[in-house]
Amino acid sequence: MATSLTLENDSSLAQGYIKVNGSTAATLTTSGITGNLTGNVTGDVTGSLTAGGSLTLSTAQTASGTAVDFTSIPSWAKRITVMFNGVSTNGVSIPQIQVGTSSGIIATGYVSDVAAITSAIGSASATSGHILINTGHSGFSYIGSVVFVKTGTSNTWVGNGTTAFRGSAGAISMHTSIINLATTLDRLRLTTVNGTDTFDAGTINISFEG
Repeated sequence: MATSLTLENDSSLAQGYIKVNGSTAATLTTSGITGNLTGNVTGDVTGSLTAGGSLTLSTAQTASGTAVDFTSIPSWAKRITVMFNGVSTNGVSIPQIQVGTSSGIIATGYVSDVAAITSAIGSASATSGHILINTGHSGFSYIGSVVFVKTGTSNTWVGNGTTAFRGSAGAISMHTSIINLATTLDRLRLTTVNGTDTFDAGTINISFEG
Protein backbone atom coordinates (compact mmCIF):
# COMPACT_ATOMS: atom_id res chain seq x y z
CA MET A 1 0.00 0.00 0.00
CA ALA A 2 1.41 3.39 -1.00
CA THR A 3 1.88 6.04 1.67
CA SER A 4 0.10 9.35 1.12
CA LEU A 5 1.88 12.45 2.50
CA THR A 6 -0.03 15.73 2.35
CA LEU A 7 0.39 19.30 3.58
CA GLU A 8 -2.65 21.22 4.79
CA ASN A 9 -3.01 24.84 5.84
CA ASP A 10 -5.35 26.25 8.50
CA SER A 11 -5.30 30.00 7.89
CA SER A 12 -7.67 30.68 10.77
CA LEU A 13 -5.12 29.32 13.23
CA ALA A 14 -2.01 30.35 11.25
CA GLN A 15 -0.69 26.80 11.30
CA GLY A 16 -0.32 23.80 9.03
CA TYR A 17 -0.27 20.03 9.23
CA ILE A 18 1.74 17.18 7.79
CA LYS A 19 -0.59 14.23 7.34
CA VAL A 20 0.33 10.62 6.57
CA ASN A 21 -2.51 8.57 5.11
CA GLY A 22 -4.95 11.24 6.33
CA SER A 23 -3.73 11.29 9.95
CA THR A 24 -1.86 14.27 11.41
CA ALA A 25 1.80 13.38 11.93
CA ALA A 26 3.02 16.86 12.84
CA THR A 27 1.70 20.36 13.37
CA LEU A 28 3.65 23.34 12.00
CA THR A 29 3.42 26.78 13.62
CA THR A 30 5.64 29.85 13.74
CA SER A 31 7.10 28.44 16.97
CA GLY A 32 8.21 25.17 15.38
CA ILE A 33 7.01 21.62 14.73
CA THR A 34 5.13 19.48 17.23
CA GLY A 35 4.72 15.75 16.78
CA ASN A 36 7.15 13.08 15.65
CA LEU A 37 8.16 12.05 12.14
CA THR A 38 10.20 8.87 12.07
CA GLY A 39 11.22 6.41 9.39
CA ASN A 40 11.06 6.89 5.63
CA VAL A 41 8.04 8.22 3.74
CA THR A 42 7.55 7.60 0.02
CA GLY A 43 4.90 8.93 -2.32
CA ASP A 44 3.63 12.28 -3.58
CA VAL A 45 3.43 15.47 -1.51
CA THR A 46 0.49 17.73 -2.34
CA GLY A 47 -0.95 20.94 -0.93
CA SER A 48 0.63 24.20 0.22
CA LEU A 49 1.28 26.25 3.34
CA THR A 50 1.04 30.02 3.07
CA ALA A 51 1.27 32.59 5.85
CA GLY A 52 4.01 34.99 4.85
CA GLY A 53 7.51 33.72 4.15
CA SER A 54 7.05 33.94 0.37
CA LEU A 55 8.19 36.61 -2.05
CA THR A 56 5.36 38.88 -3.20
CA LEU A 57 5.95 41.19 -6.16
CA SER A 58 3.83 44.33 -6.33
CA THR A 59 2.64 45.99 -9.54
CA ALA A 60 5.25 48.21 -11.19
CA GLN A 61 4.35 51.90 -11.38
CA THR A 62 5.39 54.49 -13.91
CA ALA A 63 7.51 57.16 -12.23
CA SER A 64 5.47 60.35 -12.52
CA GLY A 65 4.32 63.24 -10.38
CA THR A 66 6.10 64.43 -7.25
CA ALA A 67 5.79 61.07 -5.45
CA VAL A 68 5.23 57.39 -6.20
CA ASP A 69 3.47 55.53 -3.36
CA PHE A 70 3.13 51.86 -2.49
CA THR A 71 0.51 51.18 0.18
CA SER A 72 -1.03 48.14 1.90
CA ILE A 73 2.31 46.49 2.67
CA PRO A 74 1.31 43.57 4.92
CA SER A 75 2.15 43.64 8.63
CA TRP A 76 4.09 40.37 8.35
CA ALA A 77 6.62 41.83 5.88
CA LYS A 78 10.16 41.84 7.27
CA ARG A 79 12.11 42.54 4.07
CA ILE A 80 11.13 45.05 1.37
CA THR A 81 13.07 45.54 -1.88
CA VAL A 82 12.63 48.71 -3.93
CA MET A 83 13.67 48.46 -7.61
CA PHE A 84 14.41 51.32 -10.03
CA ASN A 85 14.37 50.97 -13.80
CA GLY A 86 15.50 54.13 -15.60
CA VAL A 87 13.88 56.52 -13.11
CA SER A 88 14.57 60.23 -13.63
CA THR A 89 13.26 63.64 -12.55
CA ASN A 90 12.90 67.04 -14.17
CA GLY A 91 15.04 68.81 -11.55
CA VAL A 92 18.17 68.60 -9.42
CA SER A 93 16.71 67.65 -6.04
CA ILE A 94 18.02 64.39 -4.55
CA PRO A 95 15.66 61.38 -4.89
CA GLN A 96 14.80 59.69 -1.61
CA ILE A 97 12.72 56.83 -0.21
CA GLN A 98 10.43 57.39 2.75
CA VAL A 99 8.50 54.75 4.68
CA GLY A 100 5.32 55.16 6.69
CA THR A 101 2.67 53.75 8.97
CA SER A 102 -1.11 54.06 9.26
CA SER A 103 -0.46 57.62 10.48
CA GLY A 104 1.13 58.55 7.14
CA ILE A 105 4.54 58.91 5.50
CA ILE A 106 7.42 59.61 7.90
CA ALA A 107 9.54 62.58 6.78
CA THR A 108 11.92 62.96 9.74
CA GLY A 109 14.13 60.84 11.97
CA TYR A 110 16.16 58.96 9.36
CA VAL A 111 19.90 58.44 9.66
CA SER A 112 20.84 58.20 5.98
CA ASP A 113 24.30 58.30 4.38
CA VAL A 114 25.45 57.94 0.79
CA ALA A 115 28.78 57.74 -1.03
CA ALA A 116 28.94 58.39 -4.78
CA ILE A 117 31.82 57.22 -6.93
CA THR A 118 32.65 59.19 -10.08
CA SER A 119 36.09 60.57 -10.91
CA ALA A 120 36.10 61.45 -7.22
CA ILE A 121 34.14 60.30 -4.18
CA GLY A 122 31.34 62.44 -2.80
CA SER A 123 29.20 61.88 0.28
CA ALA A 124 26.12 63.27 1.97
CA SER A 125 23.76 62.64 4.90
CA ALA A 126 20.04 63.22 5.37
CA THR A 127 17.29 62.92 8.00
CA SER A 128 14.29 63.32 5.68
CA GLY A 129 14.57 59.89 4.02
CA HIS A 130 16.86 57.26 2.49
CA ILE A 131 18.75 59.31 -0.11
CA LEU A 132 20.07 57.79 -3.36
CA ILE A 133 22.84 60.23 -4.26
CA ASN A 134 24.98 62.92 -2.65
CA THR A 135 23.88 65.75 -4.93
CA GLY A 136 21.11 66.03 -7.50
CA HIS A 137 21.64 66.36 -11.24
CA SER A 138 19.19 67.13 -14.00
CA GLY A 139 18.80 64.34 -16.55
CA PHE A 140 20.16 61.54 -14.39
CA SER A 141 18.57 58.11 -14.88
CA TYR A 142 18.64 55.74 -11.89
CA ILE A 143 18.78 51.94 -11.95
CA GLY A 144 19.33 49.64 -8.99
CA SER A 145 17.65 48.55 -5.77
CA VAL A 146 17.35 49.27 -2.06
CA VAL A 147 16.56 46.57 0.51
CA PHE A 148 14.86 47.48 3.79
CA VAL A 149 15.04 44.86 6.55
CA LYS A 150 13.17 44.89 9.84
CA THR A 151 15.53 44.36 12.75
CA GLY A 152 14.69 42.37 15.86
CA THR A 153 14.11 45.60 17.78
CA SER A 154 10.47 46.75 17.62
CA ASN A 155 9.72 48.60 14.34
CA THR A 156 13.28 49.55 13.41
CA TRP A 157 14.19 49.22 9.72
CA VAL A 158 17.64 49.27 8.11
CA GLY A 159 18.04 50.12 4.41
CA ASN A 160 20.97 49.31 2.12
CA GLY A 161 21.28 49.79 -1.62
CA THR A 162 23.40 50.42 -4.68
CA THR A 163 22.30 52.64 -7.55
CA ALA A 164 23.84 53.39 -10.92
CA PHE A 165 22.98 56.81 -12.25
CA ARG A 166 23.65 57.97 -15.76
CA GLY A 167 23.79 61.46 -17.21
CA SER A 168 26.67 62.95 -19.11
CA ALA A 169 28.79 60.26 -17.39
CA GLY A 170 27.94 57.14 -15.45
CA ALA A 171 28.56 56.68 -11.75
CA ILE A 172 27.56 54.49 -8.81
CA SER A 173 26.25 55.41 -5.37
CA MET A 174 26.04 53.25 -2.24
CA HIS A 175 23.58 54.21 0.44
CA THR A 176 22.34 53.11 3.86
CA SER A 177 19.81 54.26 6.43
CA ILE A 178 18.00 53.40 9.64
CA ILE A 179 14.59 54.56 10.86
CA ASN A 180 12.70 53.82 14.09
CA LEU A 181 8.92 53.75 13.60
CA ALA A 182 6.32 54.06 16.35
CA THR A 183 4.07 51.41 14.77
CA THR A 184 4.01 48.86 11.95
CA LEU A 185 5.35 49.87 8.51
CA ASP A 186 2.61 49.63 5.88
CA ARG A 187 3.61 52.02 3.07
CA LEU A 188 6.57 53.40 1.12
CA ARG A 189 7.16 56.46 -1.05
CA LEU A 190 9.70 57.55 -3.67
CA THR A 191 9.98 61.33 -3.80
CA THR A 192 12.64 64.06 -3.81
CA VAL A 193 14.13 66.06 -0.95
CA ASN A 194 12.43 69.29 -2.04
CA GLY A 195 9.16 67.47 -2.71
CA THR A 196 8.36 69.52 -5.82
CA ASP A 197 10.54 68.08 -8.60
CA THR A 198 8.54 65.59 -10.69
CA PHE A 199 9.48 62.18 -12.04
CA ASP A 200 9.46 62.08 -15.84
CA ALA A 201 10.65 58.58 -16.86
CA GLY A 202 11.17 55.02 -15.74
CA THR A 203 9.34 52.54 -13.52
CA ILE A 204 9.58 51.57 -9.86
CA ASN A 205 8.39 48.43 -8.11
CA ILE A 206 8.66 46.72 -4.74
CA SER A 207 8.66 43.16 -3.43
CA PHE A 208 8.19 42.01 0.15
CA GLU A 209 8.93 38.89 2.15
CA GLY A 210 7.90 37.61 5.57
